[in-house]
Amino acid sequence: MPDNYAEVCRGAKYKFAGHGDRNFGVLLEAFRDADPEMAADYYGVGPAINDFEAQMAALLGKPAAVFMPSGVMAQQIALRIWCDEADIRQVAYHPTCHMEIHEEDAVKQLHRLEPVLLGDAERLFTLDDLKAVVGPTACLLIELPQREIGGQLPAWDDLVAITEYARNQGMRTHLDGARMFETLSYYGKTAAEVGELFDSVYVSFYKGFGSVAGAILAGDDGFVAQAKVWKRRHGGDLISLYPYVVAAKYHMAKHIDEMGRYWQYAQQAAGQFNEIPGVRTVPQVPVCNMFHVYFDAPKADVEDALAQVIAETGVSMAANIRAADTGCMAEISFGDSFGRIPEPVVVAAFEALRSQLK
Repeated sequence: MPDNYAEVCRGAKYKFAGHGDRNFGVLLEAFRDADPEMAADYYGVGPAINDFEAQMAALLGKPAAVFMPSGVMAQQIALRIWCDEADIRQVAYHPTCHMEIHEEDAVKQLHRLEPVLLGDAERLFTLDDLKAVVGPTACLLIELPQREIGGQLPAWDDLVAITEYARNQGMRTHLDGARMFETLSYYGKTAAEVGELFDSVYVSFYKGFGSVAGAILAGDDGFVAQAKVWKRRHGGDLISLYPYVVAAKYHMAKHIDEMGRYWQYAQQAAGQFNEIPGVRTVPQVPVCNMFHVYFDAPKADVEDALAQVIAETGVSMAANIRAADTGCMAEISFGDSFGRIPEPVVVAAFEALRSQLK
C-alpha cells in the first residue's frame, strides 16, 4: 500500500473526477477578463453582486435571490425562515441530508429545529415515507441529486407528487440544489421548471461549477428580504463578496451547458467499472454526473491497486477511498478532467485495474 495514497492521487497526470486541480488558477482564470473598474459590492449592495443575484433569480424562476458565502449558511437560513413563518419547529429531510451528517447539528443547536428523518439512509425517501410523518411540519427539504447514495434522483412524477403532497399539508418546500444543474439533462427540464416545485432553492457554485466558494438562495421577495437579515446575523454579510461572485459567474457560464456531457462521462465510466468482477456502482446506471463505486476488497488493497494503476497509466480513477460494509467505496463526480484523458489511456486504466483486482 502506498504511504500516502492521497498524495499519489494528487501527483497523477490524469484524473477521472472534477474539472482540474483546485488552485489559484481557478480564481485567476475568472478574473482574467473582469472589468478592473467595476466597483466592489459594499455589504451586499452594488451591481457587482446585485446583477448576478437578479440573473440567478431569473434562471431559477424566482422573484429574488441573495448571494451567500456558503451553502451551510443558506440552507440553515431557509429552514429557519420557514419554521418561524409557520411557528413550527419540525422539518423533514432524508437521513443523509447535509444538515444531519456534516454540520455538527447546527440546525438543532443554533436554530432549535427538530428534524424528522424520512425513510432509509440507503435509498431515496418516498411519498409513503412523507405521509408517515407525525406532527405538524414546517418544511420539507429535498436534495437533488441525493449525494450520499450515489447521486440518485426520484422520477419526475414522484418528485411532483411529493412536493404537491407537502404543499397540500401546509409544508413549505426547500430544494437542496447544490448540484441541481447536474440533474437537468436527466429530467429534461429547465432550472426554472425544477425550481417551480419549491418555495426556496439553494445552488452551490464550487461543486459542479468548480468555482471558489459561494452559493445562491432564491425565493419570493419577502423570503429573500428575511434571508438578507439572517445572512447578517450569521456573519455572512461581508464588506465585499465580489471575488466569490466574479468567480461564480465565470465558472457557471463555463460549465452550465456541459452538464449533459459530464453525465455521459459518468455513464461511460460506470459501465466499465461494472464489467470488473468485485466492482459495482450505485446507481448502476448514473442519472447525473456522479456515482459511488464499491469494491469487494479491503480499503488498503484497493488503494494499492489504484496506486498501481496510476503508476502504469498516469490515471487517478478514484480518490478518498472509504471503508464500507463489504469492502470499500469512493465517490466520483465527473467534469472536464475526464474529457482530457485520451480514450486509449482510459481503456488502459480499466485494464490495469482489472488486472490488479484479480
